[in-house]
Amino acid sequence: MTTVSNAAKSGRRAGRGKGRAVSPAALVAVRDAISDLPRRRDLLIEYLHRLQDREGHIAADRMVALAEELKLAPTEIYEVATFYHHFDVLKEGDALPALTVRVCDSVTCELFGANQLFTALSDALDDRVRVQRVPCVGRCDQAPVAVVGQRPVPLAKVATVKALVDDGRQAFELSNDWIGLVDYRKQGGYTLYQQCHDGTCDPEVIISALESSGLRGLGGAGFPAGRKWRILKEQSSPRLMAVNIDEGEPGTFKDRVYLERDPHRFLEGVLIAAKVVGIDTCYLYVRDEYPGVLAVLQQAVEEVQSVFGDTLPAFELRRGAGAYICGEESAMIESIEGKRGMPRLRPPYVAEVGLFGRPTLEHNCETLYWVRDIVERGADWFAGQGRRGRKGLRSFSVSGRVKSPGVHLAPAGISLRELIEEYCGGMLEGHELYAYFPGGASGGILPAALADEPLDFDTLQSHGCFIGSAAVIVLSDQDHARDAAVNAMRFFVHESCGQCTPCRVGTEKAVTLMSQSTWDKPLLEDLAQVMEDASICGLGQAAPNPLRCVMRYFPKEVGLG
Repeated sequence: MTTVSNAAKSGRRAGRGKGRAVSPAALVAVRDAISDLPRRRDLLIEYLHRLQDREGHIAADRMVALAEELKLAPTEIYEVATFYHHFDVLKEGDALPALTVRVCDSVTCELFGANQLFTALSDALDDRVRVQRVPCVGRCDQAPVAVVGQRPVPLAKVATVKALVDDGRQAFELSNDWIGLVDYRKQGGYTLYQQCHDGTCDPEVIISALESSGLRGLGGAGFPAGRKWRILKEQSSPRLMAVNIDEGEPGTFKDRVYLERDPHRFLEGVLIAAKVVGIDTCYLYVRDEYPGVLAVLQQAVEEVQSVFGDTLPAFELRRGAGAYICGEESAMIESIEGKRGMPRLRPPYVAEVGLFGRPTLEHNCETLYWVRDIVERGADWFAGQGRRGRKGLRSFSVSGRVKSPGVHLAPAGISLRELIEEYCGGMLEGHELYAYFPGGASGGILPAALADEPLDFDTLQSHGCFIGSAAVIVLSDQDHARDAAVNAMRFFVHESCGQCTPCRVGTEKAVTLMSQSTWDKPLLEDLAQVMEDASICGLGQAAPNPLRCVMRYFPKEVGLG
């Protein structure tokens, strides 16, 4: 048997990495950065954010010092810090520019000149500035988009970006346009929650209203909301809630828009769910690309706490750190626990064994946003909104070649053609409808010939597509479906967590094959089938959708017609 000396054990406990002792200066810096936070393993990502916020990067000696402070191995810190795209992890001797300008290169931004913008900014800005390509930043209706520090630049031009860099205006500006607590209560806000709290509104009435309304999970999965609440009520206590505000699907930005305008309507939905289901703590997981949303939510939570005080469940706001995979419910839970966002194998499901091993009600932001309206106006009001036999309303994030992009609230079952004409002001001048993504990058690509199909859950599967989070990207006769599909697959390569081989290797292999002038259809279909069948989560399972759609609907673009 090999014995380990007490000195060796002590060295490991002291956070030594490869024989390196903890720097006293680094330990002071770490403790100062997180001085107002308790020491808990699940707060690791927030600790890393604090270091990144203060110093612009995360240095190796800081990670060793943080490991000492948390009594963890330095490798545990390093593997989490390097998993997330928004942490700049530096090795000794490395240096970063003073400022980073990020240029979104997702499908819509590429349509509107993101590649040219990136090249022009790289030439126009000096060595003090790093110009970086990044995936979708959730502002597709303002394409092309750049982000200077934390300040988004809609309809970005070189001159505008350069002016912000030169003037030092790199912090986000918090809008004061959102509906605060006083105005929200004047509109009847929190009356329903008060009734739930007082016991004058039967929880069964609320669950039945959700079930009758047909409200389904609006993050993309589409699981019936009322059924989910009923399942959670039957689980053992304590129960937790985790709300997904990490909308990273290219083309999606509805949650940001709703929270920037009316955060209390969402929070009332959270509180009603917590009261009905019996939940102790609510975790709100917010995209790091949305610092404005995080600030609004922090203020809104403080407002509601000032009124209802100790009667509320505990709230914890958590920042993501740039990982699309954390939009998957179990990966988000792993991230909230302070770990890499790796999807879990299921069963067990998060409703039974979720956050910290407890039954967890996981919801998308918009699903909770509708709870108050459905109960107060009646289930028939919501269910009666659809077209073609569908039920409810859908918040379509529309971008691309339309005159009025944005979030458009429309009946479930509306067709793309109707959506464009009735809500988006028609196509841009000089553009004719050619193709569209009905559900973001993972939802596939349909041709204009299928623009009269109903847009809703379960209506597009026979066409190899799905609506997902209703992120609609409209392409015109001046665009190519092939280019859009390659863009989507490159996104999946970048965002794959790497846990399973079919997704990690399959997405990279697909990009290589899709870069050829003529696509090898049998080989690509074999690859797509393996990814769909053997990937752990929806990222790898859905990644083949755009390439399959191109071969099916646009064969001439890839030498197959």
